[in-house]
Amino acid sequence: MAILRPDGSQAISPTAHYTGYVWTRNGLSPPELATTEGRLLFESLRPTMIVSDLLGGGTLESYLLARHRAIDALLERAIERHGVTLVVEVAAGMSGRGLRFTRRHGQGLTYIEVDLPGMAARKRGQLARLGALSERHRVEELDALREGGPGSLEELMASLDPTDGVAIVTEGLLGYLEQDTVRALWRRFAATLGRFSHGTYISDIHIGELQNLRVRVFRVMLSVFVRGRVHLHFDDEEGVVSALREAGFASAEIHRAADLSGDGADAAANLAHTLEAVAT
Repeated sequence: MAILRPDGSQAISPTAHYTGYVWTRNGLSPPELATTEGRLLFESLRPTMIVSDLLGGGTLESYLLARHRAIDALLERAIERHGVTLVVEVAAGMSGRGLRFTRRHGQGLTYIEVDLPGMAARKRGQLARLGALSERHRVEELDALREGGPGSLEELMASLDPTDGVAIVTEGLLGYLEQDTVRALWRRFAATLGRFSHGTYISDIHIGELQNLRVRVFRVMLSVFVRGRVHLHFDDEEGVVSALREAGFASAEIHRAADLSGDGADAAANLAHTLEAVAT
């Protein structure tokens, strides 16, 4: 995922490098999607993660894996149960999800990865080297926070077939954003998904009621890692569901990521939650 600096310039988020390396390390992405920056970040944090794990707090790696696998499980379910044939992953970063899902589902699925120009160019180049780009798997430049016009989600979605079942996926994006920005983003997601025969939104979500001392320490670690504040937008699951309904989704559900990913033995994995919201 790319981020915008206060001066308007772009930078690739350190989490995009780190997570790209984590996915590769755990067989979820090919080596080509890992970066040198990601490996260096991972190794620099390894001593801290070892101490955290020994103290019963788990590791950032296990947290990210639970989150990632849970989103995979929800997306697979949307494809199988609701006939999703088109996926738009917003702020996709160096995730290998698009590659895995297009290989798994072949001609039955179109996967569009979108990000800011710098990250989109880097991802497109790596996928091109793998021979993975096609009409059914492509990378587009898009600013998720732009409201309409060129380079916006609305413009992209208007170009797609309304008879498709569509899923929008975000991972690791919401924590960077203020609550009002998240609510506005959700309204746009609900409105655009409502144009299709079926529309599902899948994402990770941070929930405030889980904030005991261990979790607060983990949040501080995350904030230092991403070089900025990790926002907590809602105190409980009911608050998330209510906000999604207010944004225009017909239904919404919160899932404990470990229940979907099978990573429940790890303390950090148990902190991860995902949301699933249906527009149509």
